[in-house]
Amino acid sequence: MSGPDRTRRPPAYKDESFLDGEEGRPLRILAEYLEPLHVFRSERIRDTIVFFGSARLTADGPLGRYYEAARELARLVTEWSKNLPSHTHRYVVCTGGGGGIMEAANRGASEAGGKTIGLNIGLPREQQPNPYITRALTLEFHYFFMRKLWFAYLARALVVFPGGFGTLDELAEILTLMQTRKIERRIPVVLYGSSYWKEIVNFDALVRHGMIDREDLELFRFADDPASALDLLKAGIAAELGEAMPAIAHSRTQKG
Repeated sequence: MSGPDRTRRPPAYKDESFLDGEEGRPLRILAEYLEPLHVFRSERIRDTIVFFGSARLTADGPLGRYYEAARELARLVTEWSKNLPSHTHRYVVCTGGGGGIMEAANRGASEAGGKTIGLNIGLPREQQPNPYITRALTLEFHYFFMRKLWFAYLARALVVFPGGFGTLDELAEILTLMQTRKIERRIPVVLYGSSYWKEIVNFDALVRHGMIDREDLELFRFADDPASALDLLKAGIAAELGEAMPAIAHSRTQKG
């Protein structure tokens, strides 16, 4: 009686060498779309307010005021959203899942008793998910572009705290999508810390040199305290509160 054939290949969907190889890349990309879709539907997450900002800021550091502001604003957002009449979870605080501003926002939402999302990314210097993310809503990504898709897909508003290259990249991505109307929905963008942002990005110079239109400056607002930021967010999304909005924002498609 012969034993099992140990040379037989496993089915492709169980073959780790295939899934981890170059030919398996489309499947890995698709998985990073389908898993979050499944999780958000299962957890009844309808839409989000996304917080961006540096992972390097700490509560006790020289810019600790931004950490505490992100924590307070996320708490205020969550308390407000929990009181909205809905059978789904609306305006859930969502971050990149790491430390600094991301930790502060997840922490504030958690302290308010709400669900909160962390879209973590695998990096050479490993970024660990912070402990304040709702366990079922801790998602791990390998591909930056799929992570960006999920930031934009459910976002109804965006708050951007001081940050470096990653924060600038994420901010520019959303502004470009709105400027080019690839996102049909207007997403309110609040830049928190006006003195920082006006020093780091010379928006008026971009207009002066003809790189953007003057009207593009209307794509964002500045705030310097959590209460004012909350007012801007609420005003920016007020029009959709009473509407039966789709769960996922649709992008424009070209006709013809």
